[in-house]
Parts: sequence; structure tokens; C-alpha cells
Amino acid sequence: MPTYQYACTECGHGFDAVQSFSDDALTVCPECHGRLRKVFSAAGVVFKGSGFYRTDSRSGSGSTSTAAASPSSD
Repeated sequence: MPTYQYACTECGHGFDAVQSFSDDALTVCPECHGRLRKVFSAAGVVFKGSGFYRTDSRSGSGSTSTAAASPSSD
């Protein structure tokens, strides 16, 4: 289920809410009972943690895996 960010327009309280796609958007702040708005970020998908970038799986030596895996013909 997706996580949505909300912020109160009156007190500024911000929080995340895990909701189904079919759930209605939250409208009341749990802190001051003011009006909520959804906070949208520039990216639709945010990757957090290691393993998402091309450089994460590379070793520091710069050798390719095909050269290391080829059998020697001695």
C-alpha cells in the first residue's frame, strides 16, 4: 500500500499515512483538527537504501565479471 504525506494548513503538523488507493484522502489534522493537504514531491518514486544504483554493485578494481569468469586455456 502506498504511503502519502500530509501537512496541516493551520498548525504545520506533517505526517505520513499508509492508505489504500481506494481510501479517501485525509482532511482533518489529528493535532489541531485543522484542514490537511497532501504533500507532493518532485519524484513519483523515491528509492532509499543501497542496491538501487549502478555503482552499488561494482567492485573497486574495475574488472568486468566476464573477464574473471572466462576459463584459461593453459
